[in-house]
Amino acid sequence: MHEARPEEWVVGDHPDLAIVLAHGRGGSPADMRNLAAGFGLDNVRFVFLKADEGTWYPKPFMSPFADNEPWLSAALAHYDRAVSRLMAGGVPETGIVVGGFSQGACLTSEYLARHPRHYAGAIILTGGLIGPAGTRWPVRSELAGMPVYYSSSEIDEWIPVARARETIAWLNSSGASVKVQIFPDRTHRVSDEEIGGARSIIDRART
Repeated sequence: MHEARPEEWVVGDHPDLAIVLAHGRGGSPADMRNLAAGFGLDNVRFVFLKADEGTWYPKPFMSPFADNEPWLSAALAHYDRAVSRLMAGGVPETGIVVGGFSQGACLTSEYLARHPRHYAGAIILTGGLIGPAGTRWPVRSELAGMPVYYSSSEIDEWIPVARARETIAWLNSSGASVKVQIFPDRTHRVSDEEIGGARSIIDRART
């Protein structure tokens, strides 16, 4: 499972940043390519992760961990292989932004918790750390100073706002520099304002 090789899109002749993006449940790399196009970036190497049958794990992200295994572990391993390939090819961790939307944002959050490095940045678009209520995630000092854009909605049907706030608190306790936007009535999608917020984190990652 999760053996499909990620798709890539190189924009410009001299990429100085790699951005790894994970799609949501029922999505595809094409969704992330459309999102990436909205950033309006040049000289970037995009890596679009691809889930088996469009799903990283079968149950809701706040289900008991066992209910989402072995798919969750396979998805995280797939994510790590993509990042490790970049690093083996000469891209430092400080030159990699990780991110995703919805289920892909949950996977990204959990990836940060389990594979912490001082990445160039993280983009978490409507997602949160994985696990049932009461889960405690260890503080990860490796994330200290890392810029993060986090967005969600008070009314999102998939990501409870309480878990959104738990994720933000964990990022802050780990020392990340988090820009937060929780919208009062935004439906489950990525708005133009969120694309701008994500772009601001990418720009910070390049300074």
